[in-house]
Amino acid sequence: MRRLFALGLALAALAAGAFAVTPEEAVANLERALKTAGTLQARFEQLHYSMSVSTPLREKGEFFLQKPDRMRWEYRDPQDKVFLYKDGVLEMYIAEEKQLTRSRVPQEALESDIFGIFLGVMSFRDAYIVEDSPFPTDAARVRQVKLTPRTEGDYSHILLEIDEHTWLLRRAIFLEWAGNKREFIFSQIRTGVRLPARTFELKVPPDCEIIDDGETVRR
Repeated sequence: MRRLFALGLALAALAAGAFAVTPEEAVANLERALKTAGTLQARFEQLHYSMSVSTPLREKGEFFLQKPDRMRWEYRDPQDKVFLYKDGVLEMYIAEEKQLTRSRVPQEALESDIFGIFLGVMSFRDAYIVEDSPFPTDAARVRQVKLTPRTEGDYSHILLEIDEHTWLLRRAIFLEWAGNKREFIFSQIRTGVRLPARTFELKVPPDCEIIDDGETVRR
């Protein structure tokens, strides 16, 4: 009888512990972890789900972040391409097409997309209604939350999976109103790494076509 009583107490303690951190506290911990990281390097997998295609497009690569305003997404599979964000400008280079596109990122995109999460341009509490929202996962010790934008935009809501040990982002799912969705899965995450200055520079071949805010030039 005493064993059953002790087991009941243990289970109750586990249940209480499962909700020790509120969803608001979880995203605040994520914000804090990203802010104090300084630099971050990780592997990522990106999946594009479309209502018109049964099989999602799967892409893989490496991600680099340097606070406050530098990011590099280096795609290596199935196509070589680079997204480089620096000082409010996004450069996209597709090696196969020898084409570089430059454009200034609008503020609304920074506040609602994966860029905004890593750059921390707005607090989650200000930009979203934050709620608990468990969804299928194969990960242990994670906190899952749902973000509903306070201002209507491209996404109906965003799901985040946060590592409870590091409080860094493990997975982000962006669901569009039309039913399409994008999913990012991060692994081998390292923070406080030394990133060479060339990480946030983009060198392209001499014959690369450059499209700069709608104006096309040839190097």
